[in-house]
Amino acid sequence: MIAQSRGRGLALFGVLALSLAACDRKEEAKAPPPPEALTLTPVAFTDLPGWTADRVAEALPALDRSCGRFAALPPDRPVGPSAVGGKAADWRGPCAALAAVPKGDDGAARAFFQAQFTPYAAANNDDRKGLFTGYYEVELEGSRAPDPAYPVPLYKRPADLVMVDLGEFAERWKGERTAGRVVDGRLKPFEDRAAIEAGALRGKGLELVWLKDPVATFFLHIQGSGRIRLADGGEMRVGYAGQNGHKYVAIGKALIDRGELKREEVSLQTIRAWLAAHPDQAAALMNTNPSFVFFQTLTGDGPIGAQNVALTPGRSLAVDSKFLPYGAPVWLDAEDPLDSARPLQRLLIAQDTGGAIRGPVRGDVFWGHGAEAEQRAGVMKSRGGYFLLLPKTVTVVAQK
Repeated sequence: MIAQSRGRGLALFGVLALSLAACDRKEEAKAPPPPEALTLTPVAFTDLPGWTADRVAEALPALDRSCGRFAALPPDRPVGPSAVGGKAADWRGPCAALAAVPKGDDGAARAFFQAQFTPYAAANNDDRKGLFTGYYEVELEGSRAPDPAYPVPLYKRPADLVMVDLGEFAERWKGERTAGRVVDGRLKPFEDRAAIEAGALRGKGLELVWLKDPVATFFLHIQGSGRIRLADGGEMRVGYAGQNGHKYVAIGKALIDRGELKREEVSLQTIRAWLAAHPDQAAALMNTNPSFVFFQTLTGDGPIGAQNVALTPGRSLAVDSKFLPYGAPVWLDAEDPLDSARPLQRLLIAQDTGGAIRGPVRGDVFWGHGAEAEQRAGVMKSRGGYFLLLPKTVTVVAQK
């Protein structure tokens, strides 16, 4: 027992100390998280889970397309934000060596990567886990001419739409973009989805094709590319040509907030089912996403990603270009979207981006087109991580 003459003082000090500690804990709890930052730790290829099991040769055509882009750059051009991927000259050697790898030879492909690249474990500060989703090439029905059976216009990019890469103005804005139109010498916001759906662009000759289903058209806007079966029997491929500058808002989150779906239930399939079951509310819900995409006709290989190369099903990855360089190989280690108990471990090439792809450990796998691609993309919400492969001549520093 503490003597009373000193006990009150010690007790008061103890209470004060505990109170201050509690306040400190509250302050710590309120403190914002550290800014997102890509951190890279060199590892060995033997540290890549499943490295010897993947058919890595399937990723070589995708890498070859990216090599074509590197070849067109000046040798001293930085690759990626803060030159995380070195300079274009660093890619000359690996891209030249790629030409000698026999097609379809997984052993030779693995030997090529091991000779030319260093793998780095990627993290957001100290967190190596993130979210990996999927996307696909939508299949729709449409008509080249207006028709009551095909009431939904798909719009071309307006001539007065100005798209701005903010990273060209300041390093801190790398990976950030906006868009609008110039009015009286100033860039003003472009119309949002609700205004465009209400007819803001009607009568301006911007209709590229008319589609049958407004919900399928909405998902085309999210996926960014599609194949349209035409009423006259032909087929038309369309891809991203621009965006109105408004931030992408996920309607799945709106359904969660309203209590219509549980978080673990949300997928492309469940959202589409909800829209079909609530036709009187579908348009209003879709308009909660103000982002609106404009399209162009595609010819040749495609669809085309943000690196301006044709995407390869199952081997192209959309990333946040604020942190990662286009064209870099990425070893993915995540959950299989069709069986969370199985790993999805494969080599992909970073060749695209998207409005919802934000953060150093975040990716969107392009699965191609068809029923299986739609199923995989629609349900993919996989936790996992990745390893970034960079040429051995690149000196890596932590990206801030």
